Amino acid sequence: MQDKMIESFNEQTRQFFEPMRKLNSLMLDNMEKLTQHQMESMKRYSQLGNERMRDASEISDADSMQAFSARQAEVMNQLSQQMLEDAKALSEMSLEFKSELEALFAEQAKLAEKMAGKAAAGGDKAATSGEAKSGSAKASSTRGASKS
Repeated sequence: MQDKMIESFNEQTRQFFEPMRKLNSLMLDNMEKLTQHQMESMKRYSQLGNERMRDASEISDADSMQAFSARQAEVMNQLSQQMLEDAKALSEMSLEFKSELEALFAEQAKLAEKMAGKAAAGGDKAATSGEAKSGSAKASSTRGASKS
């Protein structure tokens, strides 16, 4: 009997903490993805900046200055394109995270509804059996009173 109570308590505890564990796991996964993406972006932007600094340090005459300026416009175009792609990727990650959160909350709502239904059904059975017991007790007390 005591083992069943402990098992039941352990199961209820697992069920109680499971939604929080899933939420924490989902948030951690999202943070890892965002961090990885940001680290990769930072690496690309720093490399680009370093390349531009190297190119600028190699300017020695008017022709190299003209070539640097022409290349600078091209690099700025690439940079803006990369920033747009990064923003799009972040947006997609956010939408994916949102949909995963919504799915998790919907799953938990269904589970809570199911558990509430079971609790209500269990309460109805207990009330019904309690009424039946009290009804039979009244019947037997009534019979006992009529015999006297």
